[in-house]
Amino acid sequence: MRIITRLAIAILILATMLSASGCGFKNGLAGALRGNCLGEIEWVDFLMLGDVRYTSNSEGTKGVSEGKQGEKIGDVSYMLNDHACTDHKSKNGDAAYLPIGTPIYAMNGYKPSYRVIADGKVYEAHSNPHAKTIGDLWDIDGKTAKVSLESGMDGSPIGDFTPEASAVFARDLTQLTLVGYDKIYKDNKPEYGIFLRVHLQDGTSFRMVYYENANAFTAGAYGTEAMKSVIVSERTRIKKAAGLM
Repeated sequence: MRIITRLAIAILILATMLSASGCGFKNGLAGALRGNCLGEIEWVDFLMLGDVRYTSNSEGTKGVSEGKQGEKIGDVSYMLNDHACTDHKSKNGDAAYLPIGTPIYAMNGYKPSYRVIADGKVYEAHSNPHAKTIGDLWDIDGKTAKVSLESGMDGSPIGDFTPEASAVFARDLTQLTLVGYDKIYKDNKPEYGIFLRVHLQDGTSFRMVYYENANAFTAGAYGTEAMKSVIVSERTRIKKAAGLM
């Protein structure tokens, strides 16, 4: 009888812990048993909506005004942090760090398939199963102001491309076919990347990493020969002017 009583008490305590801790404890316990949640997980700050996976661009969009927030287009329905394990399959409504119920808004001036706003932060499209080109993924055609070179060590700015070089880069960028970063990584030898920043006309920007030997971008597309020519030549010119060569 005492064994049965002790077992009942243990079950009651476990049930109370599960109830008090919520799904985070349950998922954590289940994940630990599977070997997937044996430590604290650091998620990329992302959200998913309309099959598009967005990642936060807090560095290049610090100057976004409140007037940029458009109509509400969705809500966060599940927060991965403290709730999901590494084997979680992302679905629409998921977010890494945004609490359940956080509203998601379109961003004025851009298609919602490219940029959205949530919790005061701008999230940009990282992948979209319906996008065939960079232009399909990023709504930046005709919106590029300039391109600049950044340090591969700390991301600090080094110098700007000439207006002519920036124009060539911007002209070809949106036409590039998306093949996926995994394919580029598989088909080419590892190499150091060239850090670029694309500045848009509204004052926001985003970083791109370019690999010269592969003539490819981490965005998952191969560049044109014209793009390779301006990137390599502008990198040399800018670094020389900065006394780095």
